[in-house]
Amino acid sequence: MMHFRQLTMAIAIGAALGLSPALRAAELPAGTVIDKSNIDKVKNDTFEGKTIGCMLPERMEWQIRNHGLKITLQNSKPLPIEPKSIEATRKYAADVKYDPAKNEVSNYKAGLPFPNIADNDPHKAAKLVWNFYYASPVGHVMDFPKFEFLLIDGKTGLERTQRWSLYRYFHKGRLDGGPPVDDDKIFSRTLLFASFPNDIKGIGTFTIRHDGPQFEDVWVYVKSARRTRRLSGGAWMDPIGGTDQLNDDIEIWNARPSWYKKYNYVGKRTILAVADASYSWIENEKDLKKRYPTIDLQNPPFWNPIEKYQPREVQVIEAIAPDEHPYSRKVLYMEPTTPRIYYGEAYAKRGEFWKWMNFTSRPTPVSDGSQTIISSQGHTIDFKRMHATIFVVHPDTRMNTNLKASDINLNRLEQAAQ
Repeated sequence: MMHFRQLTMAIAIGAALGLSPALRAAELPAGTVIDKSNIDKVKNDTFEGKTIGCMLPERMEWQIRNHGLKITLQNSKPLPIEPKSIEATRKYAADVKYDPAKNEVSNYKAGLPFPNIADNDPHKAAKLVWNFYYASPVGHVMDFPKFEFLLIDGKTGLERTQRWSLYRYFHKGRLDGGPPVDDDKIFSRTLLFASFPNDIKGIGTFTIRHDGPQFEDVWVYVKSARRTRRLSGGAWMDPIGGTDQLNDDIEIWNARPSWYKKYNYVGKRTILAVADASYSWIENEKDLKKRYPTIDLQNPPFWNPIEKYQPREVQVIEAIAPDEHPYSRKVLYMEPTTPRIYYGEAYAKRGEFWKWMNFTSRPTPVSDGSQTIISSQGHTIDFKRMHATIFVVHPDTRMNTNLKASDINLNRLEQAAQ
């Protein structure tokens, strides 16, 4: 009798264990597509040894379940690091000073300002953001003669396309031995202006960002008045044209770190992100839905990327915005070594989730022999409006060209508008 009870119990335990999700979990192959139809089935399965569920940020899983997002798995590989950046970090990092009272950095020249941040450093989150601000691997010149914004309504689809130009010259953080410029107190100069369609042609800004806590000097071309005028120091928080992006949302993070009030370190985790993106613009294709093959313009909500996602280890940082900012806070998912920000979450003043930012990374060697990493496309999705703006880079985008600081000026902005 006892033997029968023991046998029955053993069978029951075995059956229970057989139903255990952990025992049923499988290692998924590269190429597996995760979507609404199978997420519950594969959530406890693994890829490169980690469960799918643990690699999906909450807001990302929510989009898979409710907004048509699909994830195609890709094996991970290391992001290339420019050797000159490693050399500059070794040479200069020891001289960098951090002032916690002002959240400011001094004595920075090039490379990562903070390559070795202790886990118990109370300023770890802020220093990670400074690493991105100073050492994002986009090169010392961003020469984008054309890129496009796609404006998308989540119910009706693609509304319109806009063509823009971006030119940015970095005075600081350069790895070419430069810059031979006149003012070491400038961080960067940027020209951003629209060229199509005609109703926005000429709209744009010329920006000088200082290497200090003061706000930028910004000039805007006023199309109706056919002249430029100076903007207030808060322009870094303003929207870009009629898009869903703020100036602060360029590359997900475009603010000097000291302009935010506070940073909280959330933790380290592995996520699924796009780190080897495809070029996403077939310029001569007349069918707009086919011109951008890495954007799902066929199916609602019409803004999801069609890309491959690989496991990436990131640091998660919460940034508390200043009171006058449209957001209350941002959450950043940043790969620290390169460094790159894959995702950003923006929250409204009352704390509700507002925007999701997904910028896909593409390692790009350039003609001078250096290694850069740029965004192939960037999705800024406003879930309160159910509207999105997608930045799409042109395949001929160039970095580290012979563009000089003097080439980026107010006259060029005025000329572009004519």
